[in-house]
Amino acid sequence: MTHSLARWSRWVGRLALLGVLGLWARPESHAAAPVVVKLGTVAPEGTTWYNALRSMADRWSQISGGRVAVKIYAGAVLGSEGAMVRKMRIGQLHAAAMTNLGILDIDPAPQVINTPMLIRSYEELDFVMGRMAPTFDARLLERGFVALNWGEAGWARLFSKKPVHKPADASGVKIYTWDGDANAVEVFRQAGFSPVVLASTDVLPSLQSGLVEAFPSPPLGALSMQWFALAPHMLDVPWAPLVGGTVITRTMWDRIPAEYHAPFLQVARETGEILRKDVRSQDRKAVAVMEKYGLQVVQVDAATRAQWESTARSLYPFLRTKVVPTEIFDETVASVEAYRATH
Repeated sequence: MTHSLARWSRWVGRLALLGVLGLWARPESHAAAPVVVKLGTVAPEGTTWYNALRSMADRWSQISGGRVAVKIYAGAVLGSEGAMVRKMRIGQLHAAAMTNLGILDIDPAPQVINTPMLIRSYEELDFVMGRMAPTFDARLLERGFVALNWGEAGWARLFSKKPVHKPADASGVKIYTWDGDANAVEVFRQAGFSPVVLASTDVLPSLQSGLVEAFPSPPLGALSMQWFALAPHMLDVPWAPLVGGTVITRTMWDRIPAEYHAPFLQVARETGEILRKDVRSQDRKAVAVMEKYGLQVVQVDAATRAQWESTARSLYPFLRTKVVPTEIFDETVASVEAYRATH
């Protein structure tokens, strides 16, 4: 009896010790498990945009002592920007670095920056974004996303298999239009093109097959994706600045310890500023690089440029009423006019 009692006491004592050890060990194990942020981008590895994201991710890890890790899925391995937005909404992805063409699937307001030939210079762009970015941030937050930064992809131009010189030359040209943006289809149609809706991952084979004959892109993007080799004529008429941003779902942002929010945002915005400067420099250099590999720049005179400006302005009523909120469009136009009135 005494022997059995002793054995029972030792067994209970071991269970108690294991329980104490378990209670002590579990929090340490939990603390060691990092919060993993899955971030997608269509930018391939090695590009300016990818390198900026990689730098931001590394700095987040350093700041948090490894408690927050960012896993980057580059090169559109998760699909188009529209597909990434859908994945964020269901929790398969937590963040994405996108152009405003992708952000359009969250909120249409930032699309106003893409208004053809409204903004004419980087100086105007900086002024307008300084005024409008807080509004864009607030609207994204209302829709469940935190804007980490705003960046740029360059100034969109038209690349085509055959030279397009004036608006009349665009008639019937099959142009790539991003999947999921029915309004863009109508804009290109009104401008005289024949839009072909594709995911960005399908552009290269479609250029090869002849399914598309032209695409809009900043020079750096055309070079990075190697699309220019199959559409080697670039119309030297800056169409619109292509801005973008890095967003994270509010759900994931709230999972990140609050003590890191302020330093993470600071790093993200510093990254956006560095990226803007780098893209502006490299976008100019990209044209020279592509010219070495056969790109032909289609120059236009003042009269032809005026024709393109007239075509662009004819699209404004549709953009103002169907694409972006009217008040956002009007506020952006007012910002442009305010800049020009003082410069």
